Amino acid sequence: MEISKFKEKAKLAIERLESDLKKVRTGRAHPDMLDGIKVEAYGVMTPLNQVANITAPEPQLLQITPFDPTILTSISEAIRKDEALGLNPSDDGRVVRAGIPSLTQERRAQIAKQLGNNAEDCRIVLRNLRQEAMTSLKKQKSASEISEDDFKRSEKEVQEELEKLNKVVEERVKSKEEEIMRV
Repeated sequence: MEISKFKEKAKLAIERLESDLKKVRTGRAHPDMLDGIKVEAYGVMTPLNQVANITAPEPQLLQITPFDPTILTSISEAIRKDEALGLNPSDDGRVVRAGIPSLTQERRAQIAKQLGNNAEDCRIVLRNLRQEAMTSLKKQKSASEISEDDFKRSEKEVQEELEKLNKVVEERVKSKEEEIMRV
């Protein structure tokens, strides 16, 4: 594995973490909270954002307007099923509204712990990528494709990149934790 491929894959891991962090509830409504929701529409499981318009008209309210009103109950059920969100949507025949309850201190701590798990998952992916890159470098060295100096330089570059990425992970998660713990 070339170092550029290592960096590309590592960047994807960081983007995945950021995507996961966007979905975490902070007590304020945000359309990205519903990104992982899939709705049964026309016999097929479809991402919610492809069958409805999602807005946050108020800080504590999500409003979902389906393109086809016949899937209204399907949308409500899909949101209700996602226990991680903890939302109880209601519909008036045209739109689905999901009020965002304020977070208790216990729920905030639980979410902060979840963030720690997300960060650890990302770190594991990064370590596996480093291991993959190191294995590739060792193979190249043993096949005399790269010199000892190139091997050492590449090894150091991979390690420095990993340390830099771990700091990015730590910063992103710490920032999200502070946002969640803010009352």
